[in-house]
Amino acid sequence: MYQIALCDDEIEELNAVEGILNSYGEKNEDYEFLLRRFESAEKLLDLMERKEYAPDLLLMDIYMPGATGIETAKKLREMGNSSRIIFLTTSREHALEAFSVNAVQYLVKPISPDTFYPVLDEVFDALRDEAFQYILFQTDNHVRKVAVSDIICCEAQRKKQCVYLTDGESITLHLTMKKLCELIDGYREFTKVGASYIVNLEHIEQMSTQALWMDNKKEIYLPRGSYKVLREQYFNYYCGRAEQT
Repeated sequence: MYQIALCDDEIEELNAVEGILNSYGEKNEDYEFLLRRFESAEKLLDLMERKEYAPDLLLMDIYMPGATGIETAKKLREMGNSSRIIFLTTSREHALEAFSVNAVQYLVKPISPDTFYPVLDEVFDALRDEAFQYILFQTDNHVRKVAVSDIICCEAQRKKQCVYLTDGESITLHLTMKKLCELIDGYREFTKVGASYIVNLEHIEQMSTQALWMDNKKEIYLPRGSYKVLREQYFNYYCGRAEQT
């Protein structure tokens, strides 16, 4: 399920674009999305700054009272946000500025299905290809999208799981180890170590028969007899990655 934010200060435009999106969704059932409307950039920016909302695609007008679409996009990029942005506006005047904030497209109103559908096709195809590079975690108050490459390891702490990230942050998840294993099933990067750990093979810095060390300096002791299996998984992973490249 993809999250789409639609930001425009004019109700008629919100309704028109929403209608086109709904029609597109009916014709493309493989691309499920949830649309959220905003009548001001400030409200959208506030939610995203507090990490309570993270749309995959942002459809935004440029001419709005308060913060313009371009100003909002610049703030989002400064925050490190990488949401795909499509500007929907009445003038070509700001096209160069739009692409300076890595907008994927700049469409001039009125928006029609003939021009909008092909752009949506490209965006959703790219999101689909990218989706497997991320995992969605449900935390206490919001959904967090985390890059697989940023996950060093996961540690069971009673009925909670602690996910350690490359930037030094950790995320606490209220779920069982079994559920976490189901969540990451299919990702070659991860392997279970004993009853308490899931490690990302990309982040193993050193390994011995008794323990392994992750690149965040965390030491994980190996259960008896697990070294041989883990070593084989480690080499198979890197050999497979080399073949893919």
